[in-house]
Amino acid sequence: MSHPERPADLPPWRPLLRAARQREGRAPQARWLQLATVAADGSPRLRTLVFRGWAGPASLDLLTDGRSSKARQLKAEPRVELCWLLPKARSQFRLRGRRLELDAEPLEAARRQHWQQLQPSGRALWGWPAPGQPLESSAAFPTELGDDTPLPDSFELLRFELEQVDLLELIGHPHRRRRWRAAEGWAEQALNP
Repeated sequence: MSHPERPADLPPWRPLLRAARQREGRAPQARWLQLATVAADGSPRLRTLVFRGWAGPASLDLLTDGRSSKARQLKAEPRVELCWLLPKARSQFRLRGRRLELDAEPLEAARRQHWQQLQPSGRALWGWPAPGQPLESSAAFPTELGDDTPLPDSFELLRFELEQVDLLELIGHPHRRRRWRAAEGWAEQALNP
């Protein structure tokens, strides 16, 4: 759910991320990022999700199945780190922040907008049985859910407000590493790679 934003309103790392993503071309992996959460036992969990758009200058949207373990983990511990590796650009962005809890009305509007933007094949995932449960031979896995399919309760929007961005550029010698923090007005700090 992209909002038109003026370049002056954006944190300085956003144009760098956009340029790195553009270098990936039309490769689907340009939209993939890894989400790290903490399980109830304190152990880390990592999975790949698809970037769905910017919800603000430093807020981004992902989607998940509300029946998944990540949904439960994020309710217990909303702090996360995302890793966006863009190999053609030789750049790794580590995005640290927390999941935002939205009020009911804006949440419902954003969920509906994301649902409508999905292709029928993308919506199909929310018609599958609950993720992580034992596979039953009779389980149905639809390949598409049409435009007239009601918004499933399990269709969950994950909106994250970013607090820190770390960029490692794997080019040159030595490699280049920078960090920006919201609490410091997104001022750039050079770091050892």
